[in-house]
Amino acid sequence: MKTYRGLGLAVTVVVALFGFSGLTGLYGQQGGEHHGHFMSCAKACSDCALQCDSCYHHCMHKVVAGEKDHVKSMRLCVDCAEFCRLAASLSARESHLAVFACDGCAKSCDECASSCESFKDDKHMAECAKSCRDCAKACREMVKMVKK
Repeated sequence: MKTYRGLGLAVTVVVALFGFSGLTGLYGQQGGEHHGHFMSCAKACSDCALQCDSCYHHCMHKVVAGEKDHVKSMRLCVDCAEFCRLAASLSARESHLAVFACDGCAKSCDECASSCESFKDDKHMAECAKSCRDCAKACREMVKMVKK
């Protein structure tokens, strides 16, 4: 119990001395000029990660059923989802590393979308491709705005 009170007192002292200003994102205060771009990007990336994970599952079933032409898309979807999760987390925190993550995310989304678009009659693949295109656009817009 004493440990928790001591820790609480220490946190209170640090906050009192330095305030919360050092705890916001690198690009400014919460609600600063880039906040909306970061949040829009984080949402698009998060949505895309979910869509890519779902598409991975869809492709996996196709591959198991013998449709080996889905192997490339299956691998791209799972890898793209990882890029998207990283970009979403760093963007939500307004980390200065979000620029690098979002640049990579946009490129991985381009690859994934191209692969998924090759299956013209597959609604699931089309939804993934659209989500990837939307995510890539949001990432590029965020990077462009932050680099200004």
